[in-house]
Amino acid sequence: MQCISSTEKALQSISSEIIVVDNNSQDESCQWVKTHFPNVQLIQNKENLGFSKGNNIGVNIAKGKYICLLNPDTIVGENVFSCLLNFAEQHQDLGIVAPQLIDGTGNFLPESKRNIPTPKIAFQKLLKINKNYYSKLAEEETGKVDILVGAFMLMQKSKYKAVGMLDEDYFMYGEDIDLSYKFLKAGYQNYYIGSQKVLHYKGESTLKDKKYRERFYGAMDIFYQKHFQRARILNPLIKLLLQLAKFLHAKTPTKNKTVNCKEIYWVSDRPVLERISNKLKKEIIHISRDELNKLEIKNSQLIFDAKSMEYQEIFSIMTNLKINQNYFRIKPVNFNFTVGSDDSRSQGSVLNFDY
Repeated sequence: MQCISSTEKALQSISSEIIVVDNNSQDESCQWVKTHFPNVQLIQNKENLGFSKGNNIGVNIAKGKYICLLNPDTIVGENVFSCLLNFAEQHQDLGIVAPQLIDGTGNFLPESKRNIPTPKIAFQKLLKINKNYYSKLAEEETGKVDILVGAFMLMQKSKYKAVGMLDEDYFMYGEDIDLSYKFLKAGYQNYYIGSQKVLHYKGESTLKDKKYRERFYGAMDIFYQKHFQRARILNPLIKLLLQLAKFLHAKTPTKNKTVNCKEIYWVSDRPVLERISNKLKKEIIHISRDELNKLEIKNSQLIFDAKSMEYQEIFSIMTNLKINQNYFRIKPVNFNFTVGSDDSRSQGSVLNFDY
């Protein structure tokens, strides 16, 4: 819901449409969209068709010159679309353009900008050598990169269709790498805009995650078959390394993150909402945005009120306060819940106080 709400806000001055493609969700997501966002065009697939096919269905009915592929577990800043669209209009060689992604703790997500994952680089990643997997462009810089992440991709619809759209041979993972590479092969440049931030709650999974590991290397196998014909001779080696990876990562236990907050702050121009206080059963300290800049806050949880703050301001505060072991929640406009994530590998948490 925060994704759609923040997107509507960011598009207020831009002629646009929002298309939501649902891949047969088993919860109440579709009803929520119908109830709270009546202007959104909702497509309900009767089965999970995968990331690529779902996005392509949406693109095929889109009317605009530009399209933006956007994950539902994101929140966008108020200026991100206007900034990226202006950049796109000024760069005729543009393939895809994307912003900086941060996770729910305010940390930069390095998958925002990557290099082409050649077989050599993929093997290095397997061995936890990531220096060549991610682009060396600085986090806040703007510049050309090879590979962008599928959580947010903005491009011209005509170019997207000309390069073949998202390849539906990929069900999950790898399709963004494939699309970025197809734009490069077609002679376009992909650009990263570090000054613009988008919050992506679920960051790139760890190779300790068995399902992710299998999907990642399965996707890499498809990628090599399509774009690196000579890599076919490496298939036996790839399978051997996968077996080695399963053994190595099975020996490394994944620790759950324990969060202990000393204080809880309500960051808003409005008084603390009694419902949140009652739900948490803890004292909540009200603090204004001006006061926030004067205090040294550590080991605390901050609940941001999106009704009195812009999302891009919230992202900036999260980035600045992350070093002090602080954790963050956001209450979206017109909804009685807070949402946040204390680890990019987790699904995050939602606190519903609508009672």
